[in-house]
Amino acid sequence: MILNAHIHAHQSYASPSSIKSAKDTEIEIILEATRRLKSAHQSRGSDYATFAEAVRFNRKLWTILSTDVAHSENALPADLRARIFYLGEFVQQYSRTVLTDDASVGPLLDVNLAILRGLGTRPSAP
Repeated sequence: MILNAHIHAHQSYASPSSIKSAKDTEIEIILEATRRLKSAHQSRGSDYATFAEAVRFNRKLWTILSTDVAHSENALPADLRARIFYLGEFVQQYSRTVLTDDASVGPLLDVNLAILRGLGTRPSAP
């Protein structure tokens, strides 16, 4: 379970008919960040504020992921936790480059899609 606090909050306020597993919620949140990045990148030139917000949302997601895997109570294997933490550091650094140097969001999308594959989903079109 990667997004512990966020998932618990989401499940606590969800209606009983919409209860999802923690894994489903993780997938949903990562897909949302990926979709926002992809969509906002396409209109980056005409709506930079929306683009910057999509990058911020993705950075926030990765801050949560990094924080969660840094906790010793996290049940993931130490090696996997370290790799996820490293990806979080990459996302933070590269996001700054995307915002300041007009770099492509492709690597950020690739990281998110790799995590989704690791969670056992094959997103068709994020």
